Amino acid sequence: METWVWIVVAAASLAVGTVAGIIIRKKVAESKIGSAMQEAKRLIEEGAKVAETKKKEALIEAKEEIMRSNKEFEREIKERRSEITRLERRCESREAALDKKIENIERKEETLDKKIKENNELTDKIEQLRLKALERLEAISGYTAEQAKQEIISQIEEEAKHSAALRLVEIEERLKEIADDKAKNIISLAIARCASDQVAEATISVVPLPNDEMKGRIIGREGRNIRAIETLTGVDLIIDDTPEAITLSGFDPVRREVARLTLEKLISDGRIHPTRIEEIVEKSKKEVEASIKQAGERATFDTGIHGIHPDLVRTLGRLKYRTSYGQNVLMHSIEVSLLAGVMADELGVDSTLAKRAGLLHDIGKALTHETEGSHVQIGVDLVKKYKENDEIIHAIEAHHGDVESRSVIAFIVQAADAISAARPGARRENVENYIKRLQKMEELAESVSGVEKSFAIQAGREIRIMVKPEMISDTDMVLVAREIAQKIEAELKYPGQIKVNVVRESRAVDYAK
Repeated sequence: METWVWIVVAAASLAVGTVAGIIIRKKVAESKIGSAMQEAKRLIEEGAKVAETKKKEALIEAKEEIMRSNKEFEREIKERRSEITRLERRCESREAALDKKIENIERKEETLDKKIKENNELTDKIEQLRLKALERLEAISGYTAEQAKQEIISQIEEEAKHSAALRLVEIEERLKEIADDKAKNIISLAIARCASDQVAEATISVVPLPNDEMKGRIIGREGRNIRAIETLTGVDLIIDDTPEAITLSGFDPVRREVARLTLEKLISDGRIHPTRIEEIVEKSKKEVEASIKQAGERATFDTGIHGIHPDLVRTLGRLKYRTSYGQNVLMHSIEVSLLAGVMADELGVDSTLAKRAGLLHDIGKALTHETEGSHVQIGVDLVKKYKENDEIIHAIEAHHGDVESRSVIAFIVQAADAISAARPGARRENVENYIKRLQKMEELAESVSGVEKSFAIQAGREIRIMVKPEMISDTDMVLVAREIAQKIEAELKYPGQIKVNVVRESRAVDYAK
């Protein structure tokens, strides 16, 4: 056969095979789809059955949970109801008890009202009886109620005053028994161990001259020499009829000492003219400054006090030329320092601190002519400037009672200052001021009610007071003495202490005929 026939046959076979393959695949696919659909239907049915089963199980569990919750809720409700019932019963019992208490209180109030009413009625009756009794007492005694009250108050005051006086005497005696021996021992020991010179200072300086002709040379031609001396030293020269003497007058003791040395050097040298005067004044100033420094150092050495600032030492040395009531202030300060040290040793406190405070207590007097204010305040400001101990500052501030003493050292310095100033021969006092002080003391004493007469005796160390016996009793004398002592302390300034001696004397006079 020819080739194209085979090709046709082959193509026809291929087409038939292809169609047959397609038909077969289609059938196979349709069968697979059918089986898949059947499997899907089966799975859907099984899923529906499982879902239905799960649904039923969930419903059953939900119902069981609801039942459990209902049971729990019912149990809680039952418990709450029982608790509420218990509380209701408790409230009812308390309410019943409260009602009973209210009833009892109401009954008590009624009883109390009755008693108050009865008490008021009884009080009215008592008041009426008291008024009647008071009227009878007034009629019998002849005193009104106010007069009787004043009489009773007066008696009570007298009894209280009497008791106070007795108590005061008792306390003073007991304290004196304890303190007198100790104080006397300490003070006497301090005084015995301190020996000081008597007063020999003056407030002016007198320069002796070899002859009266020297006065003319000191005055100089037309007074040029005396003017030069007065200008350079700041001191007045008083040249009068006093034979062979010139008086130097000046408020500054250091300047006065410079002038005294200058005059003595000029007199001994014989050359007196302004240029020479100027040279001698400068030399004298240097000598006085050296003397001041040496005096301050000597004072610290004598008292055993070290570590004082050099400026304070120089200021202390200036006290060598300062006097108070004729008493040399530097010697007084040394004396106070030694006394304070002895008393501090006896009392068991710091003797070095006490001596330092005693040495510096009057240092302000060195500057009173240069600085305004009292020597106490000047001294306080000065030692504060150089950082002295607070206790020393307080002792200086309190040694004249300007402030209240708060330390043992301050009391010791006060006592030592009084001992040094009050010892015999320590100070001189202006006669006029002395007489005025005694007169003032007597006036203060006689201003007290019941005092008849007073007499200042013992150079002002004692005041003797005569009281009216019909006004002042024996026990009242203690109060009168205390009152007068307080007035003297408050209004007078005096060295040492003053004894107030009250005397009451009753006299009976009759005549034999």
